[in-house]
Amino acid sequence: MIWVTVLGASLSCYLLKLLGYVVPQHVLEKPAVLRVTALIPVGFLAALLAVQTVAGDGGALTIDARVAGLATALVALLLRAPFLLVIISAAATAALTRALGLMS
Repeated sequence: MIWVTVLGASLSCYLLKLLGYVVPQHVLEKPAVLRVTALIPVGFLAALLAVQTVAGDGGALTIDARVAGLATALVALLLRAPFLLVIISAAATAALTRALGLMS
């Protein structure tokens, strides 16, 4: 059964890639299409971040060290810190929070 899923996903990816070559250029250059395609990755990454941060076992929300790291990253981004510093500060906050046993 898993091979059917893998093959179906592979075929879907191939058809989606092929669709990119088939769609006329003038359709892709419309302002609305350009805005949507610029914002889709942001939406997907935000959704992934939210799910990975607070999703627990069985669909329950979990508040742990990841939330503290996310809060630190948000503050660093608001202070316009370089992206590498944002990542390092978030990881350090989560690690320190776990090491001190403040959140599991």
